[in-house]
Amino acid sequence: FVDPAGMRVRTRPRDPPRSRRRRDVTAVREVGEEELAELAGVLRAVDPDSGSTVATLVDWRRQAEQMAWLLADDEGSTAGGGVVLVGWHNPREIAMARLGVLPEHRRSGIGTALYRAASAWARGREATELESQVREDDPESLAWAERRGFREVSRNSLLVLDLADVEPPPGDPPPGIEIVAWADRPELAPGMYEVAREATPDIPGNEDTEVGDFETWLSRDMQGVGDRPEATFVALERGRVVGFAKFSIGGEAERAFHDLTAVLRAWRGRGIAAALKRTQIAWAKEHGFAQVATFNEERNEPIRRLNERYGYRPEPGSIVLRGPLSA
Repeated sequence: FVDPAGMRVRTRPRDPPRSRRRRDVTAVREVGEEELAELAGVLRAVDPDSGSTVATLVDWRRQAEQMAWLLADDEGSTAGGGVVLVGWHNPREIAMARLGVLPEHRRSGIGTALYRAASAWARGREATELESQVREDDPESLAWAERRGFREVSRNSLLVLDLADVEPPPGDPPPGIEIVAWADRPELAPGMYEVAREATPDIPGNEDTEVGDFETWLSRDMQGVGDRPEATFVALERGRVVGFAKFSIGGEAERAFHDLTAVLRAWRGRGIAAALKRTQIAWAKEHGFAQVATFNEERNEPIRRLNERYGYRPEPGSIVLRGPLSA
């Protein structure tokens, strides 16, 4: 393969039978914005729920400390691609990679070449592990990763609510709680940050998540290409921020994703999260979205029960994996 730095490496596995012999050189190259449409298409083909577009890939690079975009070529045609990055919520030693091979090019060494290229890039940034994910309904990719030493660290179910036949429930908050749109109260951002700092590590699987300082959080988590202040709702108790919920709205114009629902520990169990959820459902319905969807970590029982109460149905989700860099 050719790693992002341009080094050509030849690998020579044991020769398979001649009819199944594969080439011993696969080209993996780092690309710029001019080829992002092709990369985004590969990532969507591998995982339709990835939401990958040129805009989201550019924005993701802005939010990360460093990031590389990779494409893999097979006899002149694009066979796979991926992204690898450091400095986005994970500890510095854990790089994040999203790699995929188009179905018609699998079992030809493309995935291994991408894995090696991503590992070489991550090792050059002092990372010692890779974090990635596979779809729950893709056992072939899961087995591929497990053979290379990757282990499951969390599992996120995808839950979807069809809004066509849904009558939005009343968004009435609990007594003493007021819910406002962040767009109407931008000065509430510091209070929202304190909620995020306390609530994010409480989400199963997010124990090591780094929220960062206020400016980093604001830029990375609240001002992305899919973030809209008018689609972010804040719960107040006597003017104090005690919770908030936000949508992420990407390239899928018909689907809005619940990004985060967070409530301070001392105010949990009072119905605030449910009121925020009702407000979001009503907003999405009013603004013409066909569906709202969310990824829920399977161990996060409170939010799973809340979504089930409002009729969200399960679809294949994702499995988060961590494993070693390629030798």
